[in-house]
Amino acid sequence: MAEVRARVDFKVGPKSNIEAELLSFNGLTPGKEHVAVIFKSADSNNEPPLVRMHSECLTGDVFHSSRCDCGEQLDETILKMDKNGGVLLYLRQEGRGIGLYNKIDAYKLQSEGLNTYEANNHLGFGDDLRDFADAAKMLNALNIHKIRLITNNPKKINDLKDKGIEITEVINTLAHIKSGNEDYLKAKISHGKHKLKL
Repeated sequence: MAEVRARVDFKVGPKSNIEAELLSFNGLTPGKEHVAVIFKSADSNNEPPLVRMHSECLTGDVFHSSRCDCGEQLDETILKMDKNGGVLLYLRQEGRGIGLYNKIDAYKLQSEGLNTYEANNHLGFGDDLRDFADAAKMLNALNIHKIRLITNNPKKINDLKDKGIEITEVINTLAHIKSGNEDYLKAKISHGKHKLKL
């Protein structure tokens, strides 16, 4: 059973001007340092809070890589939660769970013509090795059992439901198209069944 370990106020967002709270947890998978970022209270109509599970993407979140849309999805979520409140679960599972170095190897294979899923498979990994059990534990530790989930990914929906989290609404992110990521987005739609409109 997970519990909140520490919490601290800080400011986030593209201009570091959005007030939020950063939380760490005990009781998660050993070696995993997932965190939650909590934005102001949700709308006064008592709707379930907005929640996004965002898997760490060093290349996209930090370096704004042309190969994905992760950084843009993160920024979109932060701006949405600044207005509406919510909980951002930042999960340390790089490269759909294969790790940073393997993701760089997958990038090389993508440069040679494989899509993002084919590249992972070629390296001996499944399509998506991420596990969202810790996300459910984090929500339970926050006494959140009913949510409005921000995602395009059916795996996230199914995994949370399987862990007993009730999802009252699914809110898709925008399609963040830029030079270099169109094939990646098309693969997410065709292979990963993501709900994206290009």
